[in-house]
Amino acid sequence: MIREMRRKDRKMKDDEAIEILNSNTYGVLSTVGEDGYPYGVPINHIYINGSIYFHCAIKGHKLDNIKNNDKVSFCVVGQTQILPDKFTTKYESVIVFGRAAEVSDDEKNMAFLEILNRYAPDYIEQGKEYMQKASKATKVIRISIEHISVKANR
Repeated sequence: MIREMRRKDRKMKDDEAIEILNSNTYGVLSTVGEDGYPYGVPINHIYINGSIYFHCAIKGHKLDNIKNNDKVSFCVVGQTQILPDKFTTKYESVIVFGRAAEVSDDEKNMAFLEILNRYAPDYIEQGKEYMQKASKATKVIRISIEHISVKANR
């Protein structure tokens, strides 16, 4: 069950969430392991058509957790500014709730290309060569967004 946002006065529109996702280069992926412990790890990401994609090695803690429970959350914090004289912070943040799954073939290649376009736009051809070599040692995961929460204190 997804809780309603407590501070509704700070709620923003979904298109502002997408802007925050697209303008920041990393967020924190949170998963839960079979031991019940949460696990948060910073990752680079891209947002495409209602989903978030990231790449990773073919083995690891986050993949074990996703295999155990595909429900994840992903948090991106945008611009922040501490206001010490007001005892508060200006901020903008997005939390995505969804389900994570490995993608393959055309979808994997599309996500890889978008990752290249975002993080290495001056090295597309070299990146394509690198992708071919690294493809077998790399997974691409899609988070299908089920709920998105975006708020700001501006």
